Amino acid sequence: MALRPERFSGRVALVTGAASGIGRETARQLAAEGASVCCADLNQSAVEQTADLIAQAGHQASAHRLDVAVEAEWEAVMQTIQVAHGRLDVLVNCAGISAGAPLAEMSYADWRRVLSVNLDGAFLATKYGLRAMRQSGGSIVHVSSASGIKASAGACAYSASKAGLCMLAKAAAKECRDQGIPVRVNAVCPGGVKTPIWTTMPFFRELVQKAGSEEAAFESLAKGVAGGQFSDPADVAHAILFLASDESRFVTGVDLLVDGGYVL
Repeated sequence: MALRPERFSGRVALVTGAASGIGRETARQLAAEGASVCCADLNQSAVEQTADLIAQAGHQASAHRLDVAVEAEWEAVMQTIQVAHGRLDVLVNCAGISAGAPLAEMSYADWRRVLSVNLDGAFLATKYGLRAMRQSGGSIVHVSSASGIKASAGACAYSASKAGLCMLAKAAAKECRDQGIPVRVNAVCPGGVKTPIWTTMPFFRELVQKAGSEEAAFESLAKGVAGGQFSDPADVAHAILFLASDESRFVTGVDLLVDGGYVL
């Protein structure tokens, strides 16, 4: 896809979960299209690598440590952005985790951990994003999942958190519309994507050992996916940039599926 440096020229974007996967690619694309990107993640060394990669490409980026489930850290990051830039135009919430296990075997601690990051973190992202953009306007994009629309067995916490995230985005979009707040809120719902989140799953690590490589493991999983293949982070990032840009100025409260037809 051709770069369009003017699309986000002069704008400031915050991307959570920017240390890897969809978050890193989204931060990279936003910067390449003119935005000053604040890259945030709990993994400070990895998010610094993201910012360095963007800087090496000749674009603007900064790195920030952020635990999305801790409100005090949101306050600190937003204050830093306000001091450095004086504005925020785009907030992309990519931070997310999973914990796979049959429902009857899942620990309450794992359930709470997934909901804390995926849903509590999204609430805080929306709250502080709205505070920062309610006067000047902007776009909030949450990365949900096709699993929030079509349930996944063995991923009850993940599916529940992502379904809640979709409804959070809709409720926030309606609130903004009804109150005349010039902020759009949308969700992107990817299907299977080749990202590092898979390596946190015990079943995937076992599959890698059995298949011989991560690529072979993805190929094995993809047999049950529509189209027979996983997407790349860039495919999702393209959709995120559309929702973050003025091209979608009349789009709010949607769940944009990027799943190759998985949910059909």
